[in-house]
Amino acid sequence: MIRDLVLKNRSYRRFDQGVRVPGETLEELVDMARLTPSAGNLQPLRYVLSWEPERNSAVFQCLSWAAYLKDWPGPAEGERPTAYILILGDRDCAGTFCYDAGIAAQTILLAAVERGLGGCILASIDRNKLTASLGIPGRFEVLLCLALGRPAEDVVIEPMGPGGDVKYWRDEAGVHHVPKRSLEDVILSL
Repeated sequence: MIRDLVLKNRSYRRFDQGVRVPGETLEELVDMARLTPSAGNLQPLRYVLSWEPERNSAVFQCLSWAAYLKDWPGPAEGERPTAYILILGDRDCAGTFCYDAGIAAQTILLAAVERGLGGCILASIDRNKLTASLGIPGRFEVLLCLALGRPAEDVVIEPMGPGGDVKYWRDEAGVHHVPKRSLEDVILSL
């Protein structure tokens, strides 16, 4: 069961922009993340939800997409995410947030997949522009942005080739291919 969710949880970058994600769904996803483990149980993460087109546009303008696809500027109009969850770290609670943010992001995406949605974790963010655009107070550090919506692309896992190239690619049909290391390559026999 969890394996199926993990296999369906790909980094989707193209969405059906006609399928809206309501604010209530975003709240449910954050509620799942809220319940996850937290380093020292400090619970320093805060979330900004976006599902309205105007705010979504402001968030979209601050993101960079798919670094390996050099000739692709990101999803075109009609294929853009219909919701975002920004994960912020509250500096008044903790000095570092790295583990908590990853745990929360993966939990949110697995819960999204369970609801027929998909997403992409983005860390390539113009944080200054986003902070100014949304009026995020200075005590909060923008850690990650989760782009969410109904996926409008196929993403398939491929065995990594003998050269060890990790770069994903798109074929002529627009299918997104992601090479993964084999189980034998990631388990060390020491």
